[in-house]
Amino acid sequence: MVGSLSNCPVCGSLFVKGIRSVCQDCHQAVEERFEKVYTFIRRRENRTATIEETEEATGVAKDEIVQFIRQGRIQIAQFPNLGYPCEKCGTFIREGRLCNDCGHEIRSSLSQLDRNKAFENRKAEREKKKIQTYHSLNERFRK
Repeated sequence: MVGSLSNCPVCGSLFVKGIRSVCQDCHQAVEERFEKVYTFIRRRENRTATIEETEEATGVAKDEIVQFIRQGRIQIAQFPNLGYPCEKCGTFIREGRLCNDCGHEIRSSLSQLDRNKAFENRKAEREKKKIQTYHSLNERFRK
């Protein structure tokens, strides 16, 4: 795979875009911030730290810590107070992209759409099968 010449979205410097979407310097800076966060939460006394406490102690932005979690770089099973916000409502969650309530709401809406579509299909079938009535103009059949 041949990379293309691009500007780093973080710092604007020119680099060959291939495996990474940022330049080497910015990638290295992200790795350093990750190590800072991981080193902090790995200490026994910090394993119960929240994202806010981790952000305050390390100086790494909350959004970047959330990104590390979503990328699977930080396994939250070992850290009971780490999580990230639901993509719809912002509620604290530990797995998936949506909280249970938002997931249920979306499944319920999809189910309702399926029921409506099935109803419309049945209605269309009934219209197709409707028996057409023909009337004769012949007098002998009218009696």
